[in-house]
Amino acid sequence: MIPRYSRPEMTKIWDPENRFRIWFEIEAHACDALAELGVIPKEAAAEIWSKGKWEIDRIDEIERETKHDVIAFLTNLAEHVGPSARFVHQGMTSSDVLDTCLAVQLRQAADLLLDDLDRLLKALEKRAFEHKMTPTIGRSHGIHAEPTTFGLKLASHYAAFARAKQRLSASREDISTCAISGAVGTFANIDPRVEAHVARKMGLKVEPVSTQVIPRDRHAMFFAVLGVVASSVENLSIEVRHLQRSEVREAEEFFSPGQKGSSAMPHKRNPVLSENLTGLARVVRAAVNPALENVALWHERDISHSSVERVFGPDATITLDFALNRLVGLVEKWIIYPEAMQANLDRYSGLVHSQRVLLALTQAGMSREDSYQAVQRNAMKVWLEGKDFLTELKADAEVAKKMTPAEIEVCFDLDYHYKHVDDIFQRVFGRS
Repeated sequence: MIPRYSRPEMTKIWDPENRFRIWFEIEAHACDALAELGVIPKEAAAEIWSKGKWEIDRIDEIERETKHDVIAFLTNLAEHVGPSARFVHQGMTSSDVLDTCLAVQLRQAADLLLDDLDRLLKALEKRAFEHKMTPTIGRSHGIHAEPTTFGLKLASHYAAFARAKQRLSASREDISTCAISGAVGTFANIDPRVEAHVARKMGLKVEPVSTQVIPRDRHAMFFAVLGVVASSVENLSIEVRHLQRSEVREAEEFFSPGQKGSSAMPHKRNPVLSENLTGLARVVRAAVNPALENVALWHERDISHSSVERVFGPDATITLDFALNRLVGLVEKWIIYPEAMQANLDRYSGLVHSQRVLLALTQAGMSREDSYQAVQRNAMKVWLEGKDFLTELKADAEVAKKMTPAEIEVCFDLDYHYKHVDDIFQRVFGRS
């Protein structure tokens, strides 16, 4: 991923230095296990740890000739370790190193992403309670529907990211597997106890059946989860963008001193952060389909998955890490306009109370169909002629037969819609 959308903590996970360090630890831990089993001298295992080092430039140089990155690494390692290097990689195959390393990297990436989600959840919870009872209009199909609160909007997004955290935690565990089983995964040339030792040292579980590679359904699920998290990022970003439209302007991104919105129009305050997040979500989701396609490999293994993972492994995790951190800042500094929310809520003269009037008429004895028609014909006068909904209902002869003016007015009580806000907050946050 380009530096513009990268953070150093996540980028470091995918740096060659970190990758080769993990490779070395896998190989060295395997040698320790082999030494304990009496397969290689314990002195050799100790020497591998003490002398083990590598140079990225040298590995690249060797790979240009060998066309094999693991062999290039082992060759460079042997240049430093000396004769004891002959015991490195004994009974192992390249996928043992590559797949176990990828598991470690994805687990490290998941840890950072989980930290990101914790910060985002904290920010959303704070803003949700801040605007727990801030009245606003709920919209369906982009059209005014019924009253809600801005806090409930944020509670909904909080719940989505809480689910995302649960899924990512589960996927982190699922991806944390180790395979040190040798060619075609039969352990013909290496004891399964070596795999168990390496797994324990690397903080992983053993892969039950690795067939030389760790099954890619694990990876597919991991990246599918990242795609869902990215979609939740976009979902909140879309809300930010819609609420900042000039016709709505109920909330807007923080606009810093000296910031410019347009090269041509000095008045512009554009939702550039949320637009950026919408685009970054697409980048993350682009990894999902290739990850699914990687599940189907030839027989015990091929490397059709390798080139794909070398691209979207870093790109998807780095991009999502950047996006989540950007979203945290956006939420924390999000400017909210309660007065504009109230003005929009009042804009259509009480139409938002139409369902309550409908229900009141049915309770008063009118059929649902007749009630619907009575409410709708008066609502259309508001839509098309700019009339006042309450006034029109009071003047409607059929409505007057079933409800008094005072009973109609009761239906226009805004607080009626907010009586269960505390209950919802208790469900979402465990407190109200």
